[in-house]
Amino acid sequence: METVSLANHFLIAMPAMDDPNFSRTLTFICEHNADGAIGIIVNRPTDMNLAGLFDRVSIPLEDQAAETRFAELPVYFGGPVQTDRGFVLHRPAGQWQSSLNISDSIALTSSRDILQAMAGTGEPAEVLVSLGYAGWTAGQLEWELSQNSWLTVGADANIIFATPPEERLPAAMQLLGVDFAKLSEVAGHA
Repeated sequence: METVSLANHFLIAMPAMDDPNFSRTLTFICEHNADGAIGIIVNRPTDMNLAGLFDRVSIPLEDQAAETRFAELPVYFGGPVQTDRGFVLHRPAGQWQSSLNISDSIALTSSRDILQAMAGTGEPAEVLVSLGYAGWTAGQLEWELSQNSWLTVGADANIIFATPPEERLPAAMQLLGVDFAKLSEVAGHA
């Protein structure tokens, strides 16, 4: 049976989601194939900002535009896997040492060169930096979908890059024409 790829889609946690890592989350799926899936939670900012992260990894914010653009942006909890490792979801995609192109315009990069470019030139301009990612083994996400743990919808990059974090989950629900506040915690099977 062929796996339908949910890459470049949002996963919306259903209200009954009891895993504290994913309760009330919006996850952007970066890769999905027969081997499993990888995503980044895009609505869970941490207390750390990018200035603190750049300081922690000894990369000075050299460019004034970079300082202005990035210093106060939050670092996100991207998921419970490899929480000590950074991931940069960004557009445009560009050419970096370790990138996964998700679409023509969006990529996920985990190499230090993107942080150095951000600090030196202020580019790429649209970024979401996370510590950790969400991961599913082969068939796990499909099983969770069959259990009504998630809703899926094609992603809108503006929700990731131009919408405040607290508005991202409701904005993704609006793509489905659903009000999150009115979603029932009880799901049924036909």
